[in-house]
Amino acid sequence: MKNIPIPCKNEVEKYLKKWDSLENYVLQESSLYKLFHQTYPNNTDINDILIKASSLNDFYSTNIFSIFPVAKHILELNIDDRLKKGDTTLIDDISNVTISGVQKHFYSFATKYCSHHNADDFPIYNIERHVFL
Repeated sequence: MKNIPIPCKNEVEKYLKKWDSLENYVLQESSLYKLFHQTYPNNTDINDILIKASSLNDFYSTNIFSIFPVAKHILELNIDDRLKKGDTTLIDDISNVTISGVQKHFYSFATKYCSHHNADDFPIYNIERHVFL
């Protein structure tokens, strides 16, 4: 059985130091910050949403094989006010999308998309690893 350490300040600092030493993750996160907060902060243009969704899909390996319907779904939801208000029901609204007639549930992706707009109100949940980031 694997020995899992009890979460504490020292454990968090250890992993933050490890994270900060990984150049690719640091640069990917700073690129996403620039993309979401400086270059394309709003979600009223499909082009802006598509580049943000595609970047998240690539950097986080969310395995969404057809990102355009997801971007179009986000556009149709008119999400900017809800993001600013921290409306957590937005996660489920974004995550439930129909692609080629099949209902999909991209919960992990939705948390990432919202978090990159408003990290204080939307924590990332990484379903693939069952880890909160």
